[in-house]
Amino acid sequence: MKIRAVYLSLAALLAACAAPDVPASGITEDAASPPAAPGIPYNATRNAYFGDLHVHTSNSFDAYVFGVRATPDDAYRYAKGEKIHADAGYDIQLQGPPLDFLAVTDHGEYLGIVPAMNTEGTALSQTETAKIAFGENAQDAAKVFQQIGISFVTGQPIEEINDQGVMNTVWAKTVDAAERFNEPGKFTTFAAYEFTAMKVISADAGAAGNLHRNVIFKGGAPDQIYSTLQSTNPEDLWAWMQGQRDDGRDVLAIPHNSNASNGGMFALETYAGQPVDESWARTRLANEPLVEISQIKGTSETHPDYSPNDEWANFELYDQFIGSAMLATVNEGDYVRRALSRGISLEEEIGYNPYAFGFIGSSDTHVAAGNFSEEVYWGKFPQDGASPVARQSVLPEGYASWAEVPAAESRRLLSAPKYSASGLAGVWAESNTRDSLFDAMRRRETFGTSGPRISVRLFAGDYDPDVLEAPDLLEKAYAGGVPIGGDLVRAKGAGSPDFIAWAMRDPLSAPLQRLQIIKVWEEGGEAREAVFDVACSGGSMPDPATHRCPDNGASVDISTCKTEPGTGANDLKAHWSDPDWMPSRQAAYYVRVLENPTCRWSTWDAVRAGSPPNPALPTTLQERAWTSPIWVKS
Repeated sequence: MKIRAVYLSLAALLAACAAPDVPASGITEDAASPPAAPGIPYNATRNAYFGDLHVHTSNSFDAYVFGVRATPDDAYRYAKGEKIHADAGYDIQLQGPPLDFLAVTDHGEYLGIVPAMNTEGTALSQTETAKIAFGENAQDAAKVFQQIGISFVTGQPIEEINDQGVMNTVWAKTVDAAERFNEPGKFTTFAAYEFTAMKVISADAGAAGNLHRNVIFKGGAPDQIYSTLQSTNPEDLWAWMQGQRDDGRDVLAIPHNSNASNGGMFALETYAGQPVDESWARTRLANEPLVEISQIKGTSETHPDYSPNDEWANFELYDQFIGSAMLATVNEGDYVRRALSRGISLEEEIGYNPYAFGFIGSSDTHVAAGNFSEEVYWGKFPQDGASPVARQSVLPEGYASWAEVPAAESRRLLSAPKYSASGLAGVWAESNTRDSLFDAMRRRETFGTSGPRISVRLFAGDYDPDVLEAPDLLEKAYAGGVPIGGDLVRAKGAGSPDFIAWAMRDPLSAPLQRLQIIKVWEEGGEAREAVFDVACSGGSMPDPATHRCPDNGASVDISTCKTEPGTGANDLKAHWSDPDWMPSRQAAYYVRVLENPTCRWSTWDAVRAGSPPNPALPTTLQERAWTSPIWVKS
């Protein structure tokens, strides 16, 4: 069996799935995409496709500053399985089969400007800014680059380098690369960029709350993009996006790193500090149907402060504000699980849920190549991959113990050991084409992983328990309910819906340990949540009192990173109903599936070098995947 054949094939056309209600945007959505052109494989029951919707190249200001010279072409070649050369002098290649889709998302602010400043003969190379940074008598280059970053955070451009013509030309080349590499049915590309909005917290510390979005075009793209050099307000971006749709170009935005937003990503007020209303809520969801749950700068599912009864909440937490050494605050508006309950509360209050979003993962690589493997890891910037000592996973020469090693001082070095080998976007779609993948993202039939290609899904409806063994399981699942991303409306007085949860392992990664359903709701003005193990490896049953699987015997030897699989499973299925069903309360349900424990990348580094692991870092982790939620209402 080919490796990719193990990724689940999916079920019949959705008859009962409620698409997101977005009349404020003027968007209408079909339950499924029509068959693609002749010769393009099409599966009406949908396949799992894996990709990355967050990739930076040398056209991004911060990538170029750190020595990246890779191009969008390099990013697409890497995603298709080719080896590319990293700018710090080593080769990198995707672990496993090629990706199914990719979007290059360079920062829209000063897109391609910094490379042009460093190119002899260009007008930009003659500016005072360029001479200070790159000239024969270059001085204070770091200060110049910091000023460039601050200018787009504040929305106050440095006029002498704010060359819209150059930016438009680089954007046109970015779109052209996407067009040249797009192969319908085999490999899909999207024209895209990053809108790099932030709110300043401390100018002295260089700290700002992250409000970044990746803007993804379904097909055609405009000649000029909208960045924070026009407005730092994401609500102005939404208005521009609606204008694009009015002109026939469908587009969506995907927020990321809410974990460092200082509470701003999933706030209860507008950008200007006013209470949100129904119009705002509809507009937000119309433009942002998805969020990025995991990437190299950590995972934004939840935090132990908000999920004290979730033993797996402490997963790859990134604790700094982006680009700063300042520790990030922990706020309710930072994590997607808490946002789900906020959205339910807002729907009761204002009549609409702005946070009824689906989940994806992506990498946020800044070397044109996503790093999804713990064993083969190169980090975010070229220097991170050049040496394990640079990323603080291997004891520096001359030191007998980690206790003797002085603390890092630079922002980059403080961040490097906290970066994650994550993540991937999963999409359930009929074919590997722009139309099919984008439509699936729009209807939120998506999932995210922390790196491995774990396939996972969830249905809610009315199902007999024996449906799990039915040869037409997926057809029955679609016909009897809704998939991830959908709304299920229950008749008043009806009991708990039946849930079908199913996950299949990545054959190149660890076996699966447990399949969980996470329930989120609001009660008495308070956010509530519960975690249920619903399928256990080895066929054992969860404890009915604790809703937890027994230990499956899996283990990791951190001196060698050798693993023992115990009863780890290739796939896990469950038919489940909510034992604490509350017919009068709306709830969101999503699946999280966990692999057996394995070594973290930093431990792999230490093992290969014969070094003790850095005690400040986790030695092991459990890779995982998350489905988009299903919202159950009555």
